[in-house]
Amino acid sequence: MSGHFWLGMAIILVSGALNGSFPAPMKYSRRWRWENTWLVFATVALLLLPWLLAAGFVPGLVELYRGAALRMLVYPLIFGFLWGIAQVTFGLGISAVGMALAFAVVAGLSCLGGSLVPLLVLNPAALLEPRGLLLLASMPVLIAGLSFSGAAGKRREKEQANAAIPTRAGGRSFLAGLGICIFTGIFGANLNLGFVFGGDLLRRSTALGANPVAATYAVWALVLGAGFIPNLLYCLYLAVRNHTWSLFRQTGWPSEALLGIAMALLWLGGMVGYGIGATLTGKYGTSAGYVLLTASIILASNLLGIFTGEWRATSPKTRRLLAAGVVLIMLSVIILSLGGLLPTA
Repeated sequence: MSGHFWLGMAIILVSGALNGSFPAPMKYSRRWRWENTWLVFATVALLLLPWLLAAGFVPGLVELYRGAALRMLVYPLIFGFLWGIAQVTFGLGISAVGMALAFAVVAGLSCLGGSLVPLLVLNPAALLEPRGLLLLASMPVLIAGLSFSGAAGKRREKEQANAAIPTRAGGRSFLAGLGICIFTGIFGANLNLGFVFGGDLLRRSTALGANPVAATYAVWALVLGAGFIPNLLYCLYLAVRNHTWSLFRQTGWPSEALLGIAMALLWLGGMVGYGIGATLTGKYGTSAGYVLLTASIILASNLLGIFTGEWRATSPKTRRLLAAGVVLIMLSVIILSLGGLLPTA
């Protein structure tokens, strides 16, 4: 075990809490619409900060990209663009069903997809080995967790409607919002795939002198930069359709922009922190560390969802269903991640 194991795990715990709380500032927006705040968040988190990190900490970044084989660049860009679509729908899902449910559904499905697809593509025979069997065993647990969470959300919608409490933005039903989150969870796995298939670029960056943590910034810049494109296009579409472009120039825009920037710092801070923590944790960073990260994200988002009133005027049975769903989703992540503790054949 690495001598910095517990320090790394502590950093991962805080990183998960940061990532799980990143949508919270949007709840305090009073003048801007969703597309205004989300565009500021996406610009800072997906474009500006990743490229600043890459330029500042990756030695010879231009030479790295210039000398890389085309496939080293294309795969991160393709998967990053696909993940960017999921990032858009994630924002819509949070708006429709709230932080608690959105994070639980998306985190569970993304974890499964991010593990299943690389296994099927790179080593399909391993599906019948202990690691693959653990992955398969996690699937019914995840489905049960999603079912409990969905039932809790449906009951919440009915109970809050009876209490005349507004429950969502944009007029979407809960089932539509849940569908958006399921799509997001499936497509969200493209973020992990961008890094899996960007491994050659990471190794080349390390060979050129970057340390293991900083080397990942070269891949982040491509994946997140490509992911920015769908976010930009959709926000511009909404701004034109809803005539909200002028809100960027109205009184009070600096405080509204700060909310989007705060979201970006929370989200990217969680991403960077996990990279640092996983490195300090050593070989357990992508197994025990990832379990801790996902659990921290789900718990933080659920606690913030409760504290900000997402589950007010609901019955104890509804909240118990939510708790059961969250526990099952986290259990599925633990089962899935146990494969990372098994020795490689």
